[in-house]
Amino acid sequence: MSAARWPTMGADANIGTRVHSFDFSTDGLPRKDQFAAWRASWAAAFDLTELESGPKTFSGRQKVWDLGGLAFSRVHTDELAFAGLAGHVRREPLDHWLLTLFVNGRSTTLADNDRLDGRTGAVQLHPLGRVFEGTVSQSDILMLFVPRDLCREMTHVLDAAAFSRLEGAMGRIFADYMVSLARRLPRLEASDASQVVATTRAMLLACVAPSPDRLEEAGNMIANVLLERARRYIQANLHDPELGARGLLRELGVSRSRLYRLFEPSGGVMHYIQRRRLLAAHSMLADANNRRRIFEIAESCCFADGADFSRAFRREFGCSPSDVRAGTAHVVPDWKHGEFDEEGAPAQRLNTLLRRLQG
Repeated sequence: MSAARWPTMGADANIGTRVHSFDFSTDGLPRKDQFAAWRASWAAAFDLTELESGPKTFSGRQKVWDLGGLAFSRVHTDELAFAGLAGHVRREPLDHWLLTLFVNGRSTTLADNDRLDGRTGAVQLHPLGRVFEGTVSQSDILMLFVPRDLCREMTHVLDAAAFSRLEGAMGRIFADYMVSLARRLPRLEASDASQVVATTRAMLLACVAPSPDRLEEAGNMIANVLLERARRYIQANLHDPELGARGLLRELGVSRSRLYRLFEPSGGVMHYIQRRRLLAAHSMLADANNRRRIFEIAESCCFADGADFSRAFRREFGCSPSDVRAGTAHVVPDWKHGEFDEEGAPAQRLNTLLRRLQG
């Protein structure tokens, strides 16, 4: 595919019944604030670092479309370094897959023993839940964020293709499809978003073809399958107060050390379970039709002590359960499609969208 030119797009379609979109740019900000603002706008997905050889001013622009089950972004960035959040203390990584297409520019990603060189016209796949780091030149990039829940039955295939390019004829077809999305999204009706998500999912599963050497990495494949089974088990038993490592060990048939390694990037088994319970509690508190009292919701999510629940809730979301119930909280991890705080900090809108896709 020839992708030397940025896709031509029409006027901003963030009106009427168009698919919801939003913009953020560092242009116009004071120089001292430009990179910090750009870094903050990606904080849910990456840790960004300014390169010493970088420009005197930093230019970063993003336009993001919320498709309900996917996020699609058109990005311009000056050169920088990036790192995934897995392994960061007090930073929990998203478990989305990220597909990037360089319209122009290049990148290098290092992950374990893998090196991935991104180049113009090729789609590459990063799992945000893994450890990686790299650099990117001044670039124009198309980005597709795919939540794990969207492709549950094919997670092992996508995980096997981690840190690789989509090669061959099918890879070029998917690159063309991403360019087509960038051209069409500004005119897409909101009512068509679900069909775009279904089509994108089908295209992705048809085009991802892991190389033979990756399929031979049985250890990684088994780990991916086990982790997926564990996540499904946790979600199905989220309101069971007995849910913990013991039940997971029985379900998966693995050793305790193997189980702990699986959940190490998420801060451990119990940390992952508690976070899923807090997300469930937040969703119930934010639901205007759910009139159960706060302590009843806390109990249903296996918090026996109201004070412990409130402290854990505030640590996770930066607000109290009563703030969410009253509708005064500023950060809402489970916003429905199209609901953005247009008066809030623009730099945080992508972070909020990606977290909502996660939970």
